[in-house]
Amino acid sequence: MPVRLRLQRHGRSKRPFYFIVAADSRSPRDGAYIERVGDYNPLTVPATINIDTDKAFDWIMKGAEPTNTVKKILTYKGILYKKHLYRGVRKDAFTQEEADKKFADWVESKKGSISDRIDALNAAKKEARDLRIAAENAKRTARTAAKVAEATPAEETSTEENVAPTETEGTTEEGTAAAE
Repeated sequence: MPVRLRLQRHGRSKRPFYFIVAADSRSPRDGAYIERVGDYNPLTVPATINIDTDKAFDWIMKGAEPTNTVKKILTYKGILYKKHLYRGVRKDAFTQEEADKKFADWVESKKGSISDRIDALNAAKKEARDLRIAAENAKRTARTAAKVAEATPAEETSTEENVAPTETEGTTEEGTAAAE
């Protein structure tokens, strides 16, 4: 029976949530599975991945083939790197203690890079929020200034506008009499 590590879709419409399962490759996507290894939520930023590394490592070592997405998840979590180190131990390239130390160092560096990414995302969110608040404050100030301008009476129009237009040549009484 060929076993695959794959995603099993759950969640409502347009809100996917996946279980990472070891299943017979002939069973349907959301059908029966042998063992649940973890879960994956792609909607969070960064994506939430909860996986039992020991179970996943056992299945990989037993020969279970991961799908493309699960392979990327296993790489992200370091399970395939752990398999690589274990194969080196079996070939006597280095000892188990050295492999464990290399894996622990990799996990620490990975945690650092993930926390840096989360900090950068939070800083970008905060900056966008601050810009949005500044824009809202500018709009509020403009609206307040417009209301104040409407509430105060307009200045008196100048006296020049109320004066009748000046007479020009040919429009005076003498000019009209002369034209007759």
